[in-house]
Formats: sequence, C-alpha cells, structure tokens
Amino acid sequence: MDYRLLGNSGAVVSSLTLGTMTFGSEADEPTSHQILDTFVEHGGTFVDTADVYSGNESERIIGRWLSNHPTEADQVVIATKGRFPQGDGPNDVGLSRRHLTKALDASLDRLGVEYIDLYQMHAWDALTPIEETLRFLDDAVSAGKIGAYGFSNYLGYQITKAVYEAKAHHWAPPVTLQPQYNLLVRDIEHEIVPACLDAGIGLLPWSPLAGGWLSGKYVKDQAPTGATRLGENPTRGMEAWEARNGDPRTWAVLDAVTAAADAHGVSASQVSLAWLLAQPAVTSVILGARTVEQLVDNLGSVDVALTDDELEELGTASAPRIDDYPYGTAGTAQRRRTLTGGR
Repeated sequence: MDYRLLGNSGAVVSSLTLGTMTFGSEADEPTSHQILDTFVEHGGTFVDTADVYSGNESERIIGRWLSNHPTEADQVVIATKGRFPQGDGPNDVGLSRRHLTKALDASLDRLGVEYIDLYQMHAWDALTPIEETLRFLDDAVSAGKIGAYGFSNYLGYQITKAVYEAKAHHWAPPVTLQPQYNLLVRDIEHEIVPACLDAGIGLLPWSPLAGGWLSGKYVKDQAPTGATRLGENPTRGMEAWEARNGDPRTWAVLDAVTAAADAHGVSASQVSLAWLLAQPAVTSVILGARTVEQLVDNLGSVDVALTDDELEELGTASAPRIDDYPYGTAGTAQRRRTLTGGR
C-alpha cells in the first residue's frame, strides 16, 4: 500500500480508501467486518462513510468494529459526511449550524469516537450562507471534534468561494473534495480539478469503476444478468446502462483498459484504478465492495505500474470533450493536451 498526505493537511492516509456505503445494505455486519479486517491487513488506513449510508447503520457497523479492534482503530483515519436529511423537520437537513451540530454529534456517537479525522459536507446547500457553514467547521476543528473538513460533489466556483472565504476570515481551510471521477467520467477536469490544484485540495474519487463498467463485466448490447447490481435489480439504472452501452466512447475506453490489463496480466479493475491513482491532485481512491473477493482484487491496483504509453492511450480514449466554448478557446484545449500527454 502507498501512503499520501491528506490534501493540504499533515495527516497521512493510504492511497486507497475503503468506502462503506454497502455496509448494512448490500453487505451484512459480519461481511462488513471481514471487509474491514481485510482492508487493514493489506495496509489500508482510510475509511469513508456518511450518516445517510444505510440509514445510519454504516456508521454503527464501523463503530462496533472500532470498539473491537482498539489497536487497529488507533491507526485508522475516519471520514464521514453530513448534510442530508436526518429527520422530517425543516432543520433536519442542510449545512446550517443547527443541523450540522446535531449531525456531527450523532456521527461521533454512532462511531463511538471523540474525534473524526475528516468531516465532509455531502453536497452544496444553496440556502445556508457559506460563512455559517465554514464558521461551524472552524469551531469544530478548534473544539477538537474534527481534525479537518472537506466537501463532496461541489462545483469549481463553490470550492474556490469556500477556500477564499476561509482564508479571508482566517478559518481552517478545506483539505479535500470527494467527486465522481473515473475513466468514463472526466468532466471535472474542466474546472473542478484546476480549482483543487490551485488550493492544494486533495481529490477522493468515488465510483472509480463507473458502477462496474470499468471492471469489464459488461458485454456490448447484452443486458446485465446474474450477480451484478443491475442483474439483480434492473430498475437501479437500466436507462443509464443503455445510454452508456450505446456510446462508442465507452467501448473505446474498455478496449484500452483490456489491452493494458492483458499486457500486465491483471484485471480491468486494477488498470482502471491504477490510472486514477496516477492523476494530478488525487490523494486516495475510494473502493466500494460487497465482498472480500472484490476488495482484494481492487487492492491489487497499487502494484500496477502503467507505462507512459499506456497512460496516454487510456487518456486519449477517455478524453472529455474540450473543443467547445469556452474550453477550446485561445489554445486552451491544445495546451491541456500538451501538458497532460493526451490525458
């Protein structure tokens, strides 16, 4: 396992993060604890959850594991999130001081800890002044309830606004952003990645395998069947599957992934994750797993060293469109291709 600084903070985390959205829903508690055991045995130190995952149950499952593994718990860096509804009242949602105060205390209680290493705002809240949210987070850092804070699913201007509001008021700065990012979803490279690089914010990509597409488990024009999320429950996203299946870019990317996987004798998932680990600003990639076997295969990505030619081929096949206004003006598109070697 490799280790990296957590964004612009001094905390060190594993380059792969255990995402726990499946805990309490797709993975029962014994399986979830086996996944945690396996992750830590392979050198993983960073665990990500959220108060809304499985109706709070993900945090509780992690909390019980932490209490039963005091030695390992001392080395594990815990991240959770707040923002989404935790009740039916009008103040049981959002990024107001009122809601976050209750949400943070509830997460601390469920996790059975006095301190959360990284507290993340799960999405932007257009109703709450950003100053109110940032002041709360700065107070939480000062009170010793959290070590640092970050965002999830924010836009470029929202990140930059938060960074400069914090700087103007001498409040603790954000250290991370958790966005969707993978070989099939690269639009964040237009503005979000540059905003994070400018501020020294580390990326924690979620859905690194694009809902299983980049694992190579789907076949062109064949609807999913069997032990897959869509195979077991087609209503979860068949429309999105059909759109991606009909996009030639999808299959060009998968051809490039398969070629690299064959060359290294590894899985398509490992190649897809290795590409993401090589991207600018990425601190740690979030792995979601329903089984120990899935996790073990994904953990092997840290040992895959893609060549410059392979990175360029993958980057070219998956390149997001940047020729339209305003990204293609004034030579911006060509300059970006030059700087990133086609990625």
